[in-house]
Amino acid sequence: MPKLSAGVLLYRTRGGVVEVLIAHPGGPFWARKDNGAWSIPKGEYTDGEDPWVAAQREFAEELGLSVPLGARLELGQLKQSGGKVVTAFAVHSDLDVTGARSNTFELEWPKGSGRLREFPEVDRVDWFSVAQARVKLLKGQVAFLNRLMADPGLAGSHEGA
Repeated sequence: MPKLSAGVLLYRTRGGVVEVLIAHPGGPFWARKDNGAWSIPKGEYTDGEDPWVAAQREFAEELGLSVPLGARLELGQLKQSGGKVVTAFAVHSDLDVTGARSNTFELEWPKGSGRLREFPEVDRVDWFSVAQARVKLLKGQVAFLNRLMADPGLAGSHEGA
């Protein structure tokens, strides 16, 4: 059984350009990585759990903020290269993320040192045009941007530069 993950992709339109809110993973492995390292705010859930409920919980854990109220757009599922199946939902919102604070995890660092250190699960969160997000996101999540941009509600909007 593959691992299951669910997340929320917030989006807004500014000057006809669609922007999305994505997160950069924390911890030493991701510290020097940027392009191709960002993700929609998401996390794992168990089989039988409602993916929308899980996506809201994981968003709150990773940003310290609740998913804003609004109609949700189901972006479906994608299978990541490692086998994990990600379900994503989009919500239109202009959320202020200046107060975003992630939960943390412990990791032995440096590896083999025997010392546990605490790292944020997400160390940065920011709004990017869809064109910029195509470069920033993990390759396995870019198709969610295609699905978002195919929504008839975004007709007349563009991806930006």
